[in-house]
Amino acid sequence: MSSSSSKANGGNVSSAPISHANLIFALIIAAAFLDIVDFSIIQIALPTIRDQFAISLADAQWIVGSYGLTLAGFLLLSGRAGDIYGQKKLFIFGVVLFSVASLTGGLAPSLISLVVSRAVQGIGAAISTVTSLAIFTQIFPEGKARNKALGLFVAVLSAGFAAGSLTGGVLTAAFGWRSVMFVNVPIGIITALLSVRYLPSTGGLASESGLDLAGALSSTAGILLLVYGLTNAASFGFASFSTIIPLVISVVILAGFIYTESRSKAPLVPIRFLRRGVFLAANIIALIVAAASGGLGFLVTIYMQQVLGYSPLVTGIAFLPSAAVFLVVGGWGAPWFVGRLGIKRVLFLSLALIIAGNVLLTQISANGSFLDIEPGSILWALGASLGFPALFIAALSGTPHGEEGLASGLITTSQRVGFPLGLAVLVTVASLSTPEVISGQNVGLTAIVLGFRYAFVASTILSVVGLLLVFIIKESSTQSSQAVPA
Repeated sequence: MSSSSSKANGGNVSSAPISHANLIFALIIAAAFLDIVDFSIIQIALPTIRDQFAISLADAQWIVGSYGLTLAGFLLLSGRAGDIYGQKKLFIFGVVLFSVASLTGGLAPSLISLVVSRAVQGIGAAISTVTSLAIFTQIFPEGKARNKALGLFVAVLSAGFAAGSLTGGVLTAAFGWRSVMFVNVPIGIITALLSVRYLPSTGGLASESGLDLAGALSSTAGILLLVYGLTNAASFGFASFSTIIPLVISVVILAGFIYTESRSKAPLVPIRFLRRGVFLAANIIALIVAAASGGLGFLVTIYMQQVLGYSPLVTGIAFLPSAAVFLVVGGWGAPWFVGRLGIKRVLFLSLALIIAGNVLLTQISANGSFLDIEPGSILWALGASLGFPALFIAALSGTPHGEEGLASGLITTSQRVGFPLGLAVLVTVASLSTPEVISGQNVGLTAIVLGFRYAFVASTILSVVGLLLVFIIKESSTQSSQAVPA
C-alpha cells in the first residue's frame, strides 16, 4: 500500500502509512464483526426477552426482523452517500449510531422501544458495513493482496457468527439478555476513536455532484418494502395480503426507481455501472447463493431441534464444523483458488459443491441423525465459503475511484435481500405439502421432513440456475491475468 495521495473524480484519497495497514484492516473487520455477532447473539437471547416482556413469538421476531429490514434497506443509499460525502465520515457515523442504539436497546423498558433501537442499529450497521468495504477497496489494490485480505475478512465474519451464538448463551445465562446489547458499546467506542485517528481521509465527490434524492428515497423505500414482504411471506405465505400488498408496492416503486435512474443526470446507480465486467452477473449469482443459503440454514436448524430433538446449545455446536470450513476455506482457500483458477472456474466449483450438498440433504428422514445431515452441510459450506469471497472479488474488481461505496453497497444488498427471499421461498415450498409447518399446528415428524425435502429440492434448483449463470460470465483480461500465480 502506497503512502502517496491521489485524486480521481474529484475526490481525495490519502492512503495510510504502511505501518498502519493492519490496524486499518482490523478497524474494518471490527465494524463488520459487530454486525455479524449482533445478528447471531440476539437470537440466543430471544427466549429470555420474550419471558421478560411477556410477548408472543410473532412479536418477538420483530426484534430480529426490524434490524434486518433497515439494514437491507439502507445499504445502497449508504454506499453511494459515502462515495459522495466521504467514506470515513460515514463510517464513523455508522459505528457511533450503532453503539448508541445498542445502549438504548439494552436500557429498553418495553418491546416497542427495543424494536426501535434495533431498527436504528440496522441503519448504523448498513452505513458502517458498506463504507468499511469501500475503504477496504481503496486500501488494498486489486489483485492478489485484495483477494487474500478479502478471504480473511470473510473468514473472520464466519467465525463471528459462531462466536456470537456461543457468546450470546454465556452472557444471557450469566448477566441477562441486556448484556448482549451492552457488549457492543465499548467495542463501538474504541473502533470510532481509532478510526478518527487512523482511517484514511476521503474528501468525497460532493463538490461535483449531489446525492440523487429521488433515487435514494425510491430505492430505500422499495427495498424496505421488498424485505418486509418477504419476511411476511416466510411467516404467512405468499398468498397473504400482508405479503402481497408490500411486494406489489415494492415492485411499483423499484420500477419507478429504474425509470428515474435512466433519465437522471447524476443517478444513484448509473446504468453503465451495471454493464461493467462481471458486475451484474456477480450480483445476480450472489442473490441466488444467498437465497439458497438463507433458507437452507433455517431448515437445518429446525430439523435438528424439532425432528432430532437437539437443544439450542447442541444445535449451535453442531454448526461448528461448517463454521470451521468457512474459517479455513473462506479465509485461505478461496483467495488461493481465485488466484490460480480465476473467478469463473471458482464460481462453477462453488455452485457444484452447493448443489451436491443440497442433493444429499434431500435424503433426510424422520429417523435420521447428525451424521445424516453432516456430509451435505459440509459440502454446502465448502461451496459457499468459496463462492462468497469470489463473488465479492468479482463485484469489486475494476471499480473506479469514487464508486467503491456503490459497488460494495450493491453486492451487499444483493446478499442481504437474498436471505429473506430464500427463506420465504423454501418455507413456502415446505408448507405446500405440510401447511402446519407455518401455522404451528401439531403434525407428524414424517410429514415435516417431507416438506423439508421438497424445500431442499427447491434450493437445489435455485443453485442450478446460479450455476448456469456462471457460463455467461466473461472475465476481463485484467481478471484473467490475476488468475496466474506469481
